[in-house]
Amino acid sequence: MLNGLLDAVNESVNAEMKQKARIEGSPMDGWILADFGDVILHLFSPERRKYYQLENLWSQGKILVHLQ
Repeated sequence: MLNGLLDAVNESVNAEMKQKARIEGSPMDGWILADFGDVILHLFSPERRKYYQLENLWSQGKILVHLQ
């Protein structure tokens, strides 16, 4: 699942902005970081997301996109 999301975002950004991400982490880790320079994307597995409880940590933040 994480690889599919990363591939889709990477292809889209590369097509629109001609920029590829520097990638850290792996789907087996449950967390992938994609660095596009001005934007950093974090992709979490459901288990990692629950572990870090990001919604509680950033409760004042505005959710732009939530995929399940």
